[in-house]
Amino acid sequence: MNLPFLIPSNSEKYEKLPHFQNYAVVITAIFEKLHHHSPNDWKIVAADDFLTYTETMLPELIQQKKILYESLGHIYETLPVEKIQPDQSTAGFSVHRAETIDNQLLFFPEYQIATAKISYYVATGATWSEHTLFAPSAEHAKHFIEELNNLQRESMKTSITYLVDTEEGIEKKTYGLGEQIERSDVLLNEQLKNDLYRSIDEFFQDDGAFFKEYGLPYKRGILLYGSPGNGKTTLVRSITGTTDAPVIYWQITEFTGSHSVQEVFSTAERLAPAILVIEDMDSMPEHMRSTFLNTLDGVHVRDGLFIIGTTNYPERIDPALINRAGRFDSTYEITSPTKEVRKEYIRKLDSKNILEDSHVLDIAENTKGLSISQLNELYMSIALTYHYEGMIIYEERIKQLQKQHRKATRNDWDTDSSIGF
Repeated sequence: MNLPFLIPSNSEKYEKLPHFQNYAVVITAIFEKLHHHSPNDWKIVAADDFLTYTETMLPELIQQKKILYESLGHIYETLPVEKIQPDQSTAGFSVHRAETIDNQLLFFPEYQIATAKISYYVATGATWSEHTLFAPSAEHAKHFIEELNNLQRESMKTSITYLVDTEEGIEKKTYGLGEQIERSDVLLNEQLKNDLYRSIDEFFQDDGAFFKEYGLPYKRGILLYGSPGNGKTTLVRSITGTTDAPVIYWQITEFTGSHSVQEVFSTAERLAPAILVIEDMDSMPEHMRSTFLNTLDGVHVRDGLFIIGTTNYPERIDPALINRAGRFDSTYEITSPTKEVRKEYIRKLDSKNILEDSHVLDIAENTKGLSISQLNELYMSIALTYHYEGMIIYEERIKQLQKQHRKATRNDWDTDSSIGF
């Protein structure tokens, strides 16, 4: 039932409500434009979650031409209508011109919805801004937000979203999947690989039909741990790049707070079924650990979420995180590569075939303890020497890398440690 407004936007009581006038003038102009463009019973609809879309995803959907819209005009002549921003699609420094949806009345004809980020001037000359949603009814707004969520989820299947906690709040960046890392490219123990990929594939197959069939909670968490440089990131990239689900990377920092924890999980849950990768879990600030654990234990939290946690230092993680079922179901140690893996990896790196079989075997035999990243550095050294001097030399470099490895692990990493669950 539509009730009459006691104080309409064209009220003559402005002298008693001076701040109301600042707001009403703008809203009245927008209503007039909407009624002229598409006659309807337009009203303002409250939609708290809509702020998430207007701040982040809606501009991306517009830029990607995933949603049809019309601009009904800019609101203020005194505010920007275009912007210059970095071009992340090219290497090096590059910028491009882009339209800003701020200071603009946007109309979505397919949904009969309009939105605007409106700046309001105050007596000091400063402005404050808020996103406002205009619709003929709450049902229109509900349908629009649901469709935005579907569009966002489909868009994120072809990209990776990074959420980084900063001093100013969560910074969001979206990147293409980049060079595909196939599962066959991941050099790990075959049993470990099979266990990992099977759990991932079963989770997302037929919208979790396996979990429903057996009456299991539709949520899962795994923790990957091991010394730096042994392929945890590569493994995660192979999982996220070969799974048909949205992927969110969350980088914990010293600025992680309760607000960011809630925002990250709310975003991930809205996109579920989805993968949430929590990198460097040992970096969680101590004062935030109880909040984080309580969030993981939430009754409705994580439905449809496959969480992958990574850490280089498992001994720094709160035991409560890994010793309670339902938080992280399984833990996997990503160890230094075995002799066979080292041999296979060196052969893979040597695309120009500058190494003879005897070189490869010798390198594999004498590089025990080196990580995947250190093998990369070793081959780089070999290739540079060969390129400039025409010789294959690696013995001294192996000794240097092993010395670095011993320094890095002494009194810092127990290679025989294990984690229970």
